[in-house]
Amino acid sequence: MTDQRYQPSIGGLRAFVAVAKKLHFSSAATELGVSQPSLSQALAGLESGLGLQLVERTTRRVMLTPEGKRLLPAAIAACDAVDDFLLDAAGDLDPLAGRVRLGIIPTIAPYILPRVLRGLALRRPDLDLLVIEDQTDRLLAQLRDGSLDAAVLALPANMPGIGEIVMYDEDFLLALPSGHPLAGGKRLSPALLADLPLLLLDEGHCLRDQALDVCQRAGVDPDLQQTRAASLTTAVQCVEGGLGVTLIPATSVGVETASGGLAVAEFARPRPGRRIGLVFRESSGRAESYRSLADDITAVVAQSGDVTVPVVTV
Repeated sequence: MTDQRYQPSIGGLRAFVAVAKKLHFSSAATELGVSQPSLSQALAGLESGLGLQLVERTTRRVMLTPEGKRLLPAAIAACDAVDDFLLDAAGDLDPLAGRVRLGIIPTIAPYILPRVLRGLALRRPDLDLLVIEDQTDRLLAQLRDGSLDAAVLALPANMPGIGEIVMYDEDFLLALPSGHPLAGGKRLSPALLADLPLLLLDEGHCLRDQALDVCQRAGVDPDLQQTRAASLTTAVQCVEGGLGVTLIPATSVGVETASGGLAVAEFARPRPGRRIGLVFRESSGRAESYRSLADDITAVVAQSGDVTVPVVTV
């Protein structure tokens, strides 16, 4: 039973969080900049004080115990709170004037990153941005375990403890082979998808779910046995090769049509689309800083005219 007088040290909590993230003692020690024996000692002290085993370590692997999984979010929140306290104690130190680990989903990253990286370099020269591209579920898992600071993805995230900042809306367009009869159309009905071979991304991509939602709203039952692609670029190449059509976000049109083998058509209003935002741990205490970062990213992306910045009432 836990000693009610026990006060865990921040070193012990950081050791636990680092090991939970890396599931490797040597890598966790390197991340914290301490020796492996020091890390092991700090973790052992935390477990002893709590009267609980948080980490199970065998000769082949490291894994969290059920108690460790249960207590990890609280440990991350505690470390975030201490970091926020230290920032406040330092006065005007800007949380964005340093390393920020930013996740971004694959159907956004290739199309806005060049602009965003150039824009942020001018707007925030002290920002040291580390970009991690991955699917939504994995980014949210990394955000919760502290491996990421924030992420850019399609909203809503619908995850407890994760804050959401709306950035912009973008339409979906229908991508077709060059020369297709529908190419250049301006007011297509989504119901037309019933008569077209729709190519979808693999499971795990939120754009796949969004495309299926467009079909459902239009009363279309797509053939799920059609060719599936691991990336939007692959799906577009299949379209160019005549295997079908697909939905692409407006920010991707310039890149994906550059080869000349792809045409697009617009849907009738209200056009299907998605809302993009920045998500972060609410426990980080950095909502205002991340809002400023989201505003900067939005301003850069919106310069292209491909997106709409909604008016969000708080």
